[in-house]
Amino acid sequence: MTGATPVSPNPVSQPPVATAIGNPFSRPLVSPPNSPDAPGEISVATEIPVATLRTPKDPTEPIGIRRRVFRFIGWSIRGLFCIASLIALLAVLSAIPIFQLIAFGYLLDVAGRLTRGAKFRDSLPNLQRAGTIGLAATAIFVASLPTQLLVHWESVAQLIDPGSLQATLLRVLAFACSFAAMGYLLWAWVRGGQLRHYLWPQPKRFLREGWRPGTWSTIPDRLWDFTVALELPRLFWLGTRGAVATLIWLVPGMIIIAMNRNGETPVAGLIGGLALIAMGGVLLYLPMLQAHFAAENRLGAMFELRRIRQDFRRAPWAWLLAMIFGLVILPIPLYLLKIEATPREVLWLPCVVFVGFILPARVGEGLALRRARRRPDPSGLWAGISIWSVRVLMLAVVGTYLIFLTVSQFTSWDGLPTWVEQHAILFPRPFIGGV
Repeated sequence: MTGATPVSPNPVSQPPVATAIGNPFSRPLVSPPNSPDAPGEISVATEIPVATLRTPKDPTEPIGIRRRVFRFIGWSIRGLFCIASLIALLAVLSAIPIFQLIAFGYLLDVAGRLTRGAKFRDSLPNLQRAGTIGLAATAIFVASLPTQLLVHWESVAQLIDPGSLQATLLRVLAFACSFAAMGYLLWAWVRGGQLRHYLWPQPKRFLREGWRPGTWSTIPDRLWDFTVALELPRLFWLGTRGAVATLIWLVPGMIIIAMNRNGETPVAGLIGGLALIAMGGVLLYLPMLQAHFAAENRLGAMFELRRIRQDFRRAPWAWLLAMIFGLVILPIPLYLLKIEATPREVLWLPCVVFVGFILPARVGEGLALRRARRRPDPSGLWAGISIWSVRVLMLAVVGTYLIFLTVSQFTSWDGLPTWVEQHAILFPRPFIGGV
């Protein structure tokens, strides 16, 4: 019929959105070769709507400055806490007889690792485990505060009104708080003992897993594995051999003690003077011999004087710097803590200062010996001038140390034994007596 609109045999109603966009299936995806849109070539139809996808973040994209600052602050806090925990643990070990050999072995091991070429972050073994122990000790202290407060209130209530209901109630609350704190700490240790485990107890997980025996049965095995990883027997054996070899080198100090006790005679003065000179010669090489012994893990390495003299020739200035810190700057101020005796109950407190000063000295000695092992044999005029200049300066360094060591026999609480009990080369503790 003329003027009538033709009707499609299969009418399909399109939604308004499809009508506005156009039916993508009503035209070819590409224009034909001779089409006016792109004559002679194939082109993608511009009418096809293309969905834009969000580009994933490139993992190699540099991190923002703010995130870097926060990461550095977090890393610094964790590192400082681990180092502080390590120093505290070594101080406690240094204050206990026999166990002080473990602390001495650890200090030797630090110097030995650096001498073998280890990086600084690997030179402090078990640093992260020390942080875990320190965090656990801190958590125990904080968790015990409510119990201690309740116990104090209970004792006050008993003094005011013995056997009163308030005192009994406070005692029951103290027991309940103690058990609750114990369970809280055990649950944190089961999950790993990290800071986040102490701050958030994960109550849903506790309700789901806390009643299962398998959740708690792994604690003894994990504690044993943690203890074995500390390598305490190895450090004890290293410290024992190092202490014995060091005492052999300190025979001149024993002679000085014997001569002083025999009275002021000309012969005793002559022998004591010769022993003092011999002590100075020993101190020129003994700290580096200890680092070499720890690196080689051989008792005979403690007496390889020729090898150490060769190392000195390769890096004399590094050697001088390490000896200045190891014999003068760090150990000499500690003699002030040896004037007055410390009560046995708090002997570990000055040991914290001793370990905090001696540990950097051992690090410096290991770094100096590592530098010497990496450098070639010296040659040339400047090398000779450096070697002889440092030799003269080393006499001044050792002489300064001997002056303070001589004075300390009159000011130290132990007296004459200070010639042998030298914290710069032996145990980092102020007195011979233990807890």
